[in-house]
Amino acid sequence: MKRRSALTLISLTGLATLALGGCGFKLRGSQNFSFSTLAVTPHPGGAVAIELRRSFGSAVRVLAPDEPLDKAQVVLDILQEQREKTVVGVNSSGQVREFQLRIRVKFRVRTPQGKELAPDSEILQQRDISFNETAVLAKEFEEVLLYRDMQTDIVQQLIRRLASVK
Repeated sequence: MKRRSALTLISLTGLATLALGGCGFKLRGSQNFSFSTLAVTPHPGGAVAIELRRSFGSAVRVLAPDEPLDKAQVVLDILQEQREKTVVGVNSSGQVREFQLRIRVKFRVRTPQGKELAPDSEILQQRDISFNETAVLAKEFEEVLLYRDMQTDIVQQLIRRLASVK
């Protein structure tokens, strides 16, 4: 009996693997960039710009703040980085019960000479968070974690968009 269930499990695993391979599923690998040097402006910039500088690894050299822009092949201008917190739910007595957190990043990609490689674009991330006045410290910590998660998502989207620049 055990041998039959083990054989069934192995067969189902093999079938699932074939089905995933046949549908075109592929794990996301490392990005291939058409440039080797990048400048991120403004210096030092907000939290997204700082995390972006650390996220390239050895694939792309990000210029230091004191290096001239003309050494870069591509310049990423972070035009605006904005964090928002709005009330989206209240109870019958008017007390806040739910917030919506947003991070909005506007950017453009250009050459050091000013040729536009990608027009002004915007990435928006938003998350909803419940609120309870008896657990204010826990909710503040949850808010910080949600902002950090959204920031990481935005950085990953920026890296994928930069990989598509030719």
